[in-house]
Amino acid sequence: MSAMGVVICLAIAASAGLGVYLRMRQTATVDAHRDQVPADFAHEVTLDEHRRAAEYTIAKTEFSVAETIFDAAISIAWLALGLAPLYAAIAAFVEPGLVRSVLFVLVFGVIGSLIDMPFAAARAFWLEEKFGFNRLTPQKFFVDHAKSGALELAISTPLLFGMFWLLGAAPDTWWLIAYVVFIAIAIAMTVLYPTVIAPLFNKFSPLEDGAMKRRMEALLARCGFESKGLFVMDASTRSTHGNAYFSGFGKAKRIVFFDTLLEKHSPDEIESILAHELGHFKFGHVRQMLALAAAIAFVGFAVLWWAFGSDVFAGWFGLPNDPGVVLVALLLAREPISHVLSPVLAWRSRRAEFEADAFARDIVGKEPMISALTRLTRDNLATLTPDPLYATFYFSHPPVPVRVAHLRAAA
Repeated sequence: MSAMGVVICLAIAASAGLGVYLRMRQTATVDAHRDQVPADFAHEVTLDEHRRAAEYTIAKTEFSVAETIFDAAISIAWLALGLAPLYAAIAAFVEPGLVRSVLFVLVFGVIGSLIDMPFAAARAFWLEEKFGFNRLTPQKFFVDHAKSGALELAISTPLLFGMFWLLGAAPDTWWLIAYVVFIAIAIAMTVLYPTVIAPLFNKFSPLEDGAMKRRMEALLARCGFESKGLFVMDASTRSTHGNAYFSGFGKAKRIVFFDTLLEKHSPDEIESILAHELGHFKFGHVRQMLALAAAIAFVGFAVLWWAFGSDVFAGWFGLPNDPGVVLVALLLAREPISHVLSPVLAWRSRRAEFEADAFARDIVGKEPMISALTRLTRDNLATLTPDPLYATFYFSHPPVPVRVAHLRAAA
């Protein structure tokens, strides 16, 4: 491994160190405030509920510390020790060419999934189970993983063959062609996900006729939102966490409520949650996020073009200049850059949430939105006292106390 390879490995370690530091700050801040409910929530959240949320947050954060350290160690181990032997083992049985390159990436992905599975199992059957959220059975856990793995193989295999073939067929422009195809597939997936992919994992039923459905449809009409319908997802088969979202693109949009959300919230609160989601549509947040993702993907493909066209990057780690090896090495080495960019991306996401909150406030009033946020916080054991620096890096939504303060301060 060259000096540059060592620098990248040290950057991965430093990124993990920053992540551990931020998580320790989060743990310390939540623990320091566990015995006092914030004044704005003193009448809605009991001290026992606040302490329980602190315990859950601390347990999640400590679990995340272990996961962060483990992931960094595995990435460094792959780059320094694992990729070269894995490639040699595959090369001993497969001739040079497209099949070898694609097979290397797929084998790496399968091994990585197996390595990650114990953490996923511990999160579901220890952490979430301990706090009463988990409803997964071991059988459903493994079936879900098998479905996810099969779906990833079905999608990634032809894409990898196509990209590596383009690399040889159009060495100067392959990355631009691949980028355009990638964006087209990403847009297609937003259309196909609600009706093709999501039903592989959950059951979606139309919202039953009645006062609730009429109220939601009236809200959609007021906001000029056309969709393929209102649906209820059987989220309770996996977790007691509640949520709602809209998915799809163009005329394929659909509104989805978790059944756990409908069970626990009042009609006013559900209407405010739907209004918030419609705010994302009204402000074009989905299009904006797609545009941002497209810009990031463009940079990523440009880096791939450089790495595939030269043996410099592979040489940093003493690896063969095979496209499959280079792709995997780049994926492993990107973590420090992703971590540095995370505050900017999280800020953009939080800004969108404020805009959606303001839209919901203007449509249905601030009190139902405040009530819904408070109930979601209480039911999901979300902390009301996060560390601000930790939130800057990792919160895609503003902390609930900040959102409630914005709603109450609005004229």
